[in-house]
Amino acid sequence: MSPAYGVTAVVIVVLAAVLIGVFGLRISRTTSDFYVASRTVSPLWNASAIGGEYLSAASFLGIAGLILAYGADMLWLPVGWTGGYLVLLVLVSAPLRRSGAYTLPDFAEARLSSMTVRRTASVLVVLIGWLYLMPQFQSAGLVLRTITGAPVWVGGVLVAVVVAVNVLSGGMRSITFVQAFQYWLKLTALAVPVVFLLMAWRADGAPGISAEDAATWAVPLGSGREYPLYSTYSLILATFLGTMGLPHVLVRFYTNPEGRAARRTTLVVLSLLGAFYLLPAIYGALGRIYTKDLIPAGRTDAVVLTLPGELIGGTPGDLLFALVTAGAFAAFLSTSSGLTVSVAGVVAQDILRGNVRSFQVATVLAVIVPLVLASSARSLPVADVVGLAFAVAASSFCPLLVLGIWWWRLTSAGAMAGLLVGGGLACSAGLATIVGGPYQGVLGALLAQPAAWTVPIAFAVMILVSLATQDRVPGDVARVMVRLHTPETLNVDRGDWRPRRT
Repeated sequence: MSPAYGVTAVVIVVLAAVLIGVFGLRISRTTSDFYVASRTVSPLWNASAIGGEYLSAASFLGIAGLILAYGADMLWLPVGWTGGYLVLLVLVSAPLRRSGAYTLPDFAEARLSSMTVRRTASVLVVLIGWLYLMPQFQSAGLVLRTITGAPVWVGGVLVAVVVAVNVLSGGMRSITFVQAFQYWLKLTALAVPVVFLLMAWRADGAPGISAEDAATWAVPLGSGREYPLYSTYSLILATFLGTMGLPHVLVRFYTNPEGRAARRTTLVVLSLLGAFYLLPAIYGALGRIYTKDLIPAGRTDAVVLTLPGELIGGTPGDLLFALVTAGAFAAFLSTSSGLTVSVAGVVAQDILRGNVRSFQVATVLAVIVPLVLASSARSLPVADVVGLAFAVAASSFCPLLVLGIWWWRLTSAGAMAGLLVGGGLACSAGLATIVGGPYQGVLGALLAQPAAWTVPIAFAVMILVSLATQDRVPGDVARVMVRLHTPETLNVDRGDWRPRRT
C-alpha cells in the first residue's frame, strides 16, 4: 500500500470537515445555534448527522475486527447498536424533545427540581464522553501509523485539533453539516470496496472459513471468550439500553423542531444504520480467510484497512485503501465532534457561565483530557471500550430517563441514589478493565460486560429509594409530566428550559 494515497485521503477529509465547519460559522450567531442549532434541523438531515456521529471507530473498524477474532457472537454489536433506537423511539425521543432542555443535566433538573441531581448527571455526561472519546483518538493513531508509520499519538492530536476547530467555529449548527456529510462518506467508503473485494474473492474460488475455525467462529455463543452466554446477553442489554443514555446522541434530538420530528428522525436513523451495518460483517468474514495473521499480532482493528491490499493490490488496491482510510477518519471526526459538543455543553452550562465564550473554552477542555488519556492508557479493542461506555450509559441515564418520563413518583433522592450506584458500579468495572484487565474467570466476564448486573441494580435502587422518599416528589411534577406527554398540536408552554442558578 502506498502511503501517499492514504495521506491524500486524510488531507481531503480533514479539509472537507474544516471547510464545511467554516460554512456553519457563517450562519451560527446565537447561543441556541451553538447548543441546538436553533431547533430547526429536519428529520432527514438530523438522521444523517446522527448516523455520522453514532457510527464511530467501533462501527467502522472495531466490529469487523471483533468478527475476525471471535466470529458470529460479535454480530450482536451491530444488532444492539441499531435496536437501541427502537427503544429510544418508543420511550424517549418525543418526550425528551418536548422537555425543552438543552442537555441531559437540564432534563434532570427540569424533571426533579434538584441541582444535586443535575450536577451528578453533569459528571456522568463528562465521564461517558471521555470514555467514548478515548478510543476515537487511539484508533486515529492506529490508522495514521498504518499509513505512514508515525507515532500513535500523532493521529489523536490531528483529530482533536480538527474537531476543536469545527466545534469552535459554529457549535451544533456547524457540526450538523459536517456529520451529515460524513455519514454518507463512511457508507460509501465501506460499500464501494466491498463490491471489489467480493469480486476478488469469487475470482479466487470463493474459499470459505476453514473447518477448524468454523467449529467455534461461525457458531453463536461458541466464541473463544469465557462465559459466552453471559457476555452475549449482557452486551445485548448494554447496547439496547445504552443508546438512550448516550449524551452525544440525545443532544441531537433537541435540534428537531418538535416531538413528531424527533420520532421521524429516529425512524430514518434505523434505516441508515441498518444499511451501514450490513457491511462490517463482510470485512470480518473475508479477514478470517485472508488476514488471520492480524489476530496474533493484536491488530484486528486494522482488517478493514488491510483487505484491499491483500485481495486486490496494485493501484486499484491503493485507491480502495485510500477510500476506506477516508471513511475511517470521517468516523473519528464525526463521532468526536458530537461527543465534544455534548461534553462542552455540560461544562459550559454547569461550570462556566453558559454563553458562547464559555462553550468555546469548554470545547478545548473537552478534547484535552481524553487525548491525554488516550496517549497514556493501554490500548484495548476499540469496540470493547465503546461497549463499556454503553454499559455506563445504560446503568445511569437509561433508568433516569425511563423512570423520569414515565413514572411520576420518581424523587430526587431516588434518582441520585440510582445514578451513583448504577453509574458508579459500571464506571468502576470499566476502569478496572481498561487499567488492569482483561481479567480471567467469572470476575473478568462480570467486569468486561457489567450491564447485566449494573442495570437491574440501578433500576431497583432508583425505584426503592423513591418509594421510601415520597415526601420529596417535586411539587411541579404534574405540570412537567403534562409537558413531556402532550402533543405539540395542543397549546402548552414549550419554551426552552432555563436551569435554576443557585
